[in-house]
Amino acid sequence: MTFHRTTTAPTAHADTGPRPPARTPRDRLAGSRPLSTAAPVLLMTAVALTDLLTPRWLHVSPVMVAVPVLASVLLPLWATAALGCVALAVTALLQAVAGQWGQPDSDVVLISLFVVGLTSLATCSLRRRRERQLQQVRSVAETAQRALMHPLPHRLGALALRGAYLPAESEARIGGDFYEALRTPYGIRILVGDVRGKGLPAVGASAALLGAFRELAQVEASLTRVAERLDERAKRQIAAVDDILDGDPSDGAPGTLFTERFATALLVEFPPGEPVARLVHCGHPEPFLVHAGRVRGLLPDLPGAPLGLGDLLETAPAVQSVPFGPGDRLLLYTDGFIEARDRWGRFLDLAARAEAHAGRPLEAMVAGLRRDLVRHARGDLGDDAALVALERLPEPPVEP
Repeated sequence: MTFHRTTTAPTAHADTGPRPPARTPRDRLAGSRPLSTAAPVLLMTAVALTDLLTPRWLHVSPVMVAVPVLASVLLPLWATAALGCVALAVTALLQAVAGQWGQPDSDVVLISLFVVGLTSLATCSLRRRRERQLQQVRSVAETAQRALMHPLPHRLGALALRGAYLPAESEARIGGDFYEALRTPYGIRILVGDVRGKGLPAVGASAALLGAFRELAQVEASLTRVAERLDERAKRQIAAVDDILDGDPSDGAPGTLFTERFATALLVEFPPGEPVARLVHCGHPEPFLVHAGRVRGLLPDLPGAPLGLGDLLETAPAVQSVPFGPGDRLLLYTDGFIEARDRWGRFLDLAARAEAHAGRPLEAMVAGLRRDLVRHARGDLGDDAALVALERLPEPPVEP
């Protein structure tokens, strides 16, 4: 498990926050591909016409060197080579029409265009190689994310589920927030968590906690016992990191107690045949209950410590039971959804946005909240953000 170490006291929430990522500048550039493809041709045409229509003493043809440069940024290698050759031929023709052919100035322009063309070919080749490498890295990151965090099923028993995941490092498409939903002998169990940190350093911690939850949720009858075992797993990982960084922990080196290597988590259980939801808070933001179009936060009766910091509290994790009948919805999220700031430094009011979307279908509600977050932060997420929405569906009639 990877955590960031500081010398300050632990905070109540981690600082971080499948799964389409936020729209990137690269995606927006792909939407304008036809215009970018035609840009070098339009530039060459404009330079040629301008040179023909202007007086002989005004030479515009040297601007033609920008054509292969622009092509190397926007087009593949073969198109860059073709446009470079065409630009060289058109420039030579313009020089001949203007009576400049064979003069020193004309030779300098043509040689400069030839050299710039060769340089543009090398630049284009390097760009294409980097793009292929980036595509491979993105593919590996997506595969790792799918292996780490399974896609949520759209339905488990009487529950409809939808999820949204927005990593802060959108190009990596992987982060430190995680969630899981499982059908167990004790009902449907859901985990939403947030490892302190973001990006690739938090992936190991997320994988360890998700793996432990998938095993413990199937064998532990008590939800509080699942939380305690997850805390033990987190503390073992912290101890291993301390041994690596500090050497022998018996030398009394300070700092191990005042650590910020932890993960917040929220465990939810829906027992079969009971219209209730049981929650265990482990330092995580409180969920929102949507009932009859109204949204209220479910503050814990007895807050628990984040995973890995269970020794700081003398009390064991406690279960909070809330009514959860047909038509009710529950929103589980990480702090990336409530700590996103706009240009004026204001936080996103997730409760207000959830109430605004409460009358929409569950999938539309999640899509609207995701869109609100991206718009509020102007696409620049400083933290990973995850959201899981659940709705209790009417129980089908039982045949006698």
